[in-house]
Amino acid sequence: MTNMYYPEGVLLDTPENTAAVSSIQALQQAQASSRILEAIVTTCDSNHNLWVNLPCIKGMIPREEGAVGIAEGELRDIALIARVGKPVAFRVLRIESDEDGIPVAILSRRVVQEQCSREFHAKLLPGDIIDARVTHLEPFGAFVDIGCGIVSMIPIDAISVSRISHPSDRFTVGQSVRVIIKSVQGKRICLSHKELLGTWEENASLFHVGETTCGIVRSVEKYGVFIELMPNLAGLAELRHPVEVGQRVSVYIKALIPEKLKVKLIMVDVCDDAPKPDLIRYFYQGSHIDRWIYTPEDSGKYIETIFDGTM
Repeated sequence: MTNMYYPEGVLLDTPENTAAVSSIQALQQAQASSRILEAIVTTCDSNHNLWVNLPCIKGMIPREEGAVGIAEGELRDIALIARVGKPVAFRVLRIESDEDGIPVAILSRRVVQEQCSREFHAKLLPGDIIDARVTHLEPFGAFVDIGCGIVSMIPIDAISVSRISHPSDRFTVGQSVRVIIKSVQGKRICLSHKELLGTWEENASLFHVGETTCGIVRSVEKYGVFIELMPNLAGLAELRHPVEVGQRVSVYIKALIPEKLKVKLIMVDVCDDAPKPDLIRYFYQGSHIDRWIYTPEDSGKYIETIFDGTM
């Protein structure tokens, strides 16, 4: 599916966007062509109007035009306040003069979001893969912009196969990610992420018995320590000395057992550096999948996701 509706911030520094906001004439041309532009919000005034940074003219997004749901009371004004210092997508509605005769561009973010919902989101199918950008993180999931500031959530258990204690273990705010549509229920779009991070075999093929590598402690149990080697691959090591969840450790790979989905590890040492979310490796680069099978054929377990619109 061809997508012209990007997460906010993608268009901001493009030559096309820079040229379109460079002069009043260019803004008028963008208005005539209904072009989507972006700029940084500098102020949210006492009436919750958003003022954006345009090089040629003052730009204002009236409160009711700030987002879908504001005028209807479905979205609180904190959603507008939170945009200060961040990019927003908008269309130019008109250019008028204020009480001092100074020209002001009246803009709408709501119109862009309605257009995105109608022309892009409404056509998404379960299994479609789209670009997104992380907007904020909560203990239960990661919220991501899936186009023009419209936000959906990846539940924490859908972020990766390897369990994490908080989405910040995997993502950072502002990070560009890929997400897969799990289901579409009216205006609610449910997302997943783990299916793009590779099967057990794809991840295990990056490692070899006898080598020593680094991992992150994800769980400490009485019978051992679960150590993540990749977001979709973790192994078990004996608890030989005290470690804490989130620590980076060096481990010796003792065995890779596909039929049992096991990676046997020996913990070597605790690393000094504090772990940060690594650059995400996406094993699947296409735009749609119908079915994802995590487990090898000869495994005693069977883990799959079928993208048929059910939860």
